[in-house]
Amino acid sequence: MDTSSLFKIDSSTHFLYRIIDVFILATTLFIASYLYGVTFSRDYLLVLLSLVLLYAYIGESVALYRSWRVGRFSRMLMLLILVHSACFLLIFSLLFVLKEGATFSRVVLLGWYSSSLLALVSWRISAKHIKAWRRRRGLSMQTVAIVGMTKSGMQLHQQMQDHIELGFECIGFFDDRTAERLGQGYKHLLKGSIEQAVEMAQQGKVSKLYICLPMLAERRIADIIQRLGDTTVDVLLVPDFLLKNLMHARIGSVGEMDTLSVFESPVYGIKDFYKRTFDILFSTSVLLLISPLLALIALAIKVDSTGPVFFRQNRYGLDGKAIKVLKFRSMRVQENGAKVVQATKNDPRITRLGAFLRRTSLDELPQFINVLIGDMSVVGPRPHAVAHNEEYRKQVAYYMLRHKVRPGITGWAQVNGWRGETDTLEKMEMRVKYDLEYIRHWSLWFDIRIVFMTLFKGFTGKNAY
Repeated sequence: MDTSSLFKIDSSTHFLYRIIDVFILATTLFIASYLYGVTFSRDYLLVLLSLVLLYAYIGESVALYRSWRVGRFSRMLMLLILVHSACFLLIFSLLFVLKEGATFSRVVLLGWYSSSLLALVSWRISAKHIKAWRRRRGLSMQTVAIVGMTKSGMQLHQQMQDHIELGFECIGFFDDRTAERLGQGYKHLLKGSIEQAVEMAQQGKVSKLYICLPMLAERRIADIIQRLGDTTVDVLLVPDFLLKNLMHARIGSVGEMDTLSVFESPVYGIKDFYKRTFDILFSTSVLLLISPLLALIALAIKVDSTGPVFFRQNRYGLDGKAIKVLKFRSMRVQENGAKVVQATKNDPRITRLGAFLRRTSLDELPQFINVLIGDMSVVGPRPHAVAHNEEYRKQVAYYMLRHKVRPGITGWAQVNGWRGETDTLEKMEMRVKYDLEYIRHWSLWFDIRIVFMTLFKGFTGKNAY
C-alpha cells in the first residue's frame, strides 16, 4: 500500500464512469450506422451487448474503474486505450472466426471503434480539467492538516501540491520536533505542534487530518484518534515504511471482529477467477500454437542424449504445497533430492542442446501444461527447487511470502534481470524483493504487462545457463 492509494474515486463516481462509458459505446455505434446509412439491426445490437459485457469483464479485471491513483492519469488513459482496443479486437476476431464479417459494415465498425475511443478519452480529460479549474477557483476545496513531518508526510504533501484537482488545501505540518530538527526543504511549512493540530480539528478549522507518524508512536496515535472521536473531522492514517511494505490493507472479519490483512494473497474471490481464466485461455492458446515446436524439441532431446524428454522437479506451489514442475531435460543428471546444485556457466552437466534450451528458456515451455492444470500461473514468482527454498527461507526475510500466489513461468523479477543463477545471497534478496513487489501490486493488467515485457527481454539473459 502506498501513499497514492489513499486517493480513490468514490463509489458514486465509479458508477458514473461505467454509465457514461456504456452510453458512449452505444451512442457512437448508433451514430456510425446512421451516418453510413446502415439499418441498426438485431445483429448490431448483439455485437453492442457483447462488447459492453466484454468491456465490463476486462475493465474490472484490470482495475480500470476501481482504483484511479494520483499521478497515474496518463497511465489510466493508456490502460483505457488498451482495454478498448483489446475488446474491439476480440469482437472483430470472433466475427471473423464465425464467418459473420459480411453481415456488418467494416466502415461502421471501424468508425465505431475510433469515434468511441476518441469520446472515452476526451471526456476523461475534460473531467480532469474541469475538476482542476474548479479547485483553482477555490470551489469544493477541503482544508487538511498533516500530523508528522515524516517521509510519508512529505510525499503526501507533494501529491496534494501536484494534483490540485483533488481539492485538498493543505495548511501545513504539525510536529512536536523543532524546526531545526526537520528538513530544510519543508520546515517553513511547520505550523505548530501536534497538540495545536488536534485543537484546530476540534474547533472545526480542518476537515481532514492525516496522521503520518511512525507506527512505533502507537500511544501518541491512539491518543490523537481518541481525542478526535467526538468531532466530525475525517482522520486518516498514512502507513509508515513497515506497514507500507508488508500489508495489503484489506479489512475482513471473523464474526463481529474486524481484521486487517498483513500477510495474505492479493488474489482472492473474483480476482482469482480473472487470473485463472486468463491462465487457462493463454496456456491453451500457447500450447496449440507451439505444439509442433514441442514435438521437435522432444525429438531433438532424444537424439542428443540418453534419458527422458521431460524433467519433473519437486517445487513449492501455492501456499507452499508440493508440485511437480515440468521442464525439457537439459542435463545429463536429474537432481531432485535434498541438495540441488544450481547450474553455472559452462556446467559440465548440461547437454549441448540443453545449453541452448536454457539460454532461450525453451526448456520452460512444458510448464504451460502446469498452468493449464492449475499448479502454476503464466505470471508469478519463479518456483525454486525445494532444497533451495529450505536454504533461503532461513536467510532472506519474508522469503516464503512468494508462495502466497501460484508460481509463474515468468515474473516481475525475471523481466527486471533477476533470472538464472543466484550464486550470492544478494541476488536472491533482489529476486525476492521484486517477487514481493509483484504480489503487493498484482492486477491482471500487471500480468499482461509482464507477458509483453517477457516477449521482448525476458527469454534470455546474462545469468541464464
